[in-house]
Amino acid sequence: MKLRVRPRWIILLVVVILSIALSGMAYGALGDRQLGRGSKGQEVNDLQSKLVQLGYVVGPIDGKFGPKTEAAIRNFQKDHGLKVDGLAGTQTIKELKLLTGQSTNASGKSVGNKNIDVNLLAHAVNGEARGEPYRGQVAVAAVIINRIADPAFPKTIADIIYQPGAFSSVNDGQINLPPSASAIKAAQEAASGSDPSKGALFFFNPAKTTNKYIWSRPQIIKIGNHIFTK
Repeated sequence: MKLRVRPRWIILLVVVILSIALSGMAYGALGDRQLGRGSKGQEVNDLQSKLVQLGYVVGPIDGKFGPKTEAAIRNFQKDHGLKVDGLAGTQTIKELKLLTGQSTNASGKSVGNKNIDVNLLAHAVNGEARGEPYRGQVAVAAVIINRIADPAFPKTIADIIYQPGAFSSVNDGQINLPPSASAIKAAQEAASGSDPSKGALFFFNPAKTTNKYIWSRPQIIKIGNHIFTK
């Protein structure tokens, strides 16, 4: 008996195959295609995550390229001398990957992502601001992030935190303590763009320091036991 395949089933099969193929394209690797308003998938999720690592606000990391992601891309492009078009093309993605690659310490050991290493940032927040109000913890994280954009400081979170003499928690070993849930949340919030410190580059506890230099810095705001300064 000869089996007859009806044309409509052939058409349906072709549609299913095309749908699977297109679905796979939507979840390619970051850099495989240009991303813009309306793009969706894992590569957009990766793009958003990298922008957040660098301190740009994208809203929810949901794999959907919307107006906030476009605005973040434009700001990133402007900050790094790229063509400002709001599209994540070859050059923009290349620069993002370069800035969010792996950073190493002096011995060559990987210490996490460049610039915004949220895990390391949380360790620093825990060591420097444990017991401070949550807003103060976010502010401490923001100070560390703010230093990235200042030419007087190193360009990665690891190098900023481990800069000799920069943070007491490195000197006394408290940087190595497991970060609290509050410190982790504060680091994540600061990495997403929140800055209660209002652009501060330093902070100190007036009850614990007599350092003339830190006292000479223009004061911005006091949160908990810390004064935040320019």
